Amino acid sequence: MTADRDARIDALLDKQDILECLARFSRGMDRFDRAIYLSAFWGDAEMAAGPFVGSAADCWEWAAPMHEAGQILTHHALLQSSIDLDGDTAHGETYYQFVGRNRDESLWIAGGRYVDRFERRGGEWKIALRINVIEWGCMPPPMPVPFADVPDVALNGVSSRSKDDPSYQRPLTNRRAPANPAKG
Repeated sequence: MTADRDARIDALLDKQDILECLARFSRGMDRFDRAIYLSAFWGDAEMAAGPFVGSAADCWEWAAPMHEAGQILTHHALLQSSIDLDGDTAHGETYYQFVGRNRDESLWIAGGRYVDRFERRGGEWKIALRINVIEWGCMPPPMPVPFADVPDVALNGVSSRSKDDPSYQRPLTNRRAPANPAKG
């Protein structure tokens, strides 16, 4: 019973490391942080995304200028993942939803799956091969950003594709005063 439990805990830890690897990819792309993005991939990793096929570094050089020219912000939201472990190799399928707020204030939404082969080298899991299966896309009508007119919202920071983004703030602090709810 203990050996089975230990094996299950090891598998959970491996899967958690893989999930964190996936999150680094998304965060790196959305924050335009090349180092975080590349930390999700082995140096010899191969990617196939839309018309692009090549290395993860070359994919960055292809995708980052495209997103910079086209969007004010992007969200690469990761949905459910299934991960099959096999020693120092794992295969994963992660559903995603991409949202881009375009420079003309329109929205571009797409979804699909990242189909990945992960490898553990030196105790670390990273992506060795990624195939981006794009399954749908649309451009819904835009709406104003919620709460953009609330006073002092910017005190806590605004979304940024740089290290000015609030997610980099350490320690994270709230710079806004508590709200006084309207009395009814």
